[in-house]
Amino acid sequence: MMGAAISRWTMSYFAAALAFLIAAEGLMVAGYGFPAAPVEAPETLVLVHVVTIGWLSLLICGALFQFVPVLVARPLSAPALVLPAFTLLLTGLGCLLGGFLRLAGALDVDLPLLACAGILLPAGFALVIRVMAGMLWVGQPLTLPARFVAVGLASLVVVALLGASLAFILSGLMPFDPMVELKARILPIHAAAGFGGWLGFTAIGVSYRLLPMFMLSPESERVTGYCVWWSGSAALLLIILFLPISLFSPDGADLVITAACLLAYLTLGLYAADLVFFYRHRKRRKIELNSKAAFGMLYLAALMAAVLVLNGTLEEHAGALIYLIVFGWLTGLGLSQLYKIVPFLTWLECYGPVMGRQPTPRVQDMVVEKRDMPWFAVYFLGVLACTTALLANHPTLFRVLALMPLMATIAIVVELIGVRRLSNIAADRRLPAGAIRPRLFMPRVL
Repeated sequence: MMGAAISRWTMSYFAAALAFLIAAEGLMVAGYGFPAAPVEAPETLVLVHVVTIGWLSLLICGALFQFVPVLVARPLSAPALVLPAFTLLLTGLGCLLGGFLRLAGALDVDLPLLACAGILLPAGFALVIRVMAGMLWVGQPLTLPARFVAVGLASLVVVALLGASLAFILSGLMPFDPMVELKARILPIHAAAGFGGWLGFTAIGVSYRLLPMFMLSPESERVTGYCVWWSGSAALLLIILFLPISLFSPDGADLVITAACLLAYLTLGLYAADLVFFYRHRKRRKIELNSKAAFGMLYLAALMAAVLVLNGTLEEHAGALIYLIVFGWLTGLGLSQLYKIVPFLTWLECYGPVMGRQPTPRVQDMVVEKRDMPWFAVYFLGVLACTTALLANHPTLFRVLALMPLMATIAIVVELIGVRRLSNIAADRRLPAGAIRPRLFMPRVL
């Protein structure tokens, strides 16, 4: 990526995403939504979508605008659509949260907020897909990470369409009994395609590019990587096919879900083999706790899911499992990679123009790992403690323990702000002649 163009709005996406993450963690500390409220309560829906759209989706979109051009060796397609997509996503999410608050009785406005969200959010994601699909189309044949991104974007289409359907159903604008009866079937597919396809599969694909780059491991595409892509894609396809199959053959639907789960575990096993390969063949000997812990959370969640299924308690403890997946793996991975990405992009933005002409600091000089790593330890220990509290059905204890991830996240965000401010660079080396001082999260030229 050295010398790659900086996506103008990536930092804006990152900043908004981190703000939503802190808001979500604050809501959990305040006892808003699950586990203080039922899973299906409007308050929980507010919390879920602050995390999935506000935090994780904006994070992934911002990252893809920067990395997909690198994956396909093409410039960003239709860059003028990036800001409108950002605006539509923020506006649509605001309408969605407002609609849920209205359902909860906390907001008294006579506006079809959920219906507006059902239009604005798919429109925003459509612009994101348009930008990405344009690059992927001209970048064929696709590299392995780009193939993961393509499947993730296809899953996003399904998620957006099903989400829009649910929004219109909840808004009362689609009062047809058949659609109401389908809601119970739509919701699981919406969640599975979102977590497993759009968020999970895309995160795995990006990791196939970032891990070798940051570990200094071989970037050659291995057979196991393609097997991960094939088995994971097949699992997602089966999950999406569950809805039409379940309408006509309940027994067939059970077989489809069983096959999808087996393929998912095969995918995780093959992915583990690639992670071990990257680790063993790395040239950078020291790997930070945060990177190892994030992937450890993924496989702990997989083990936990298997145990819950065997014990017949999956439905009872589904909330704890989802919390571990979302905050242990996806959020842990997101924060860990931001701790690498933000300094790297900041270095390119600030010192790239004078590289080779002026002495510049190293990327590693932009952070202080000895100071920051304990906060990652606090974060992951907090997630494990919160998961244990959820399994033990102690919502009050969960609220107290949720302070740990919240405090750790705030500390990490403060460090990222310091990176953008070049705070860790000595004053006499901070801005050599010709270097560009980065703005915090907005482009320099609007």
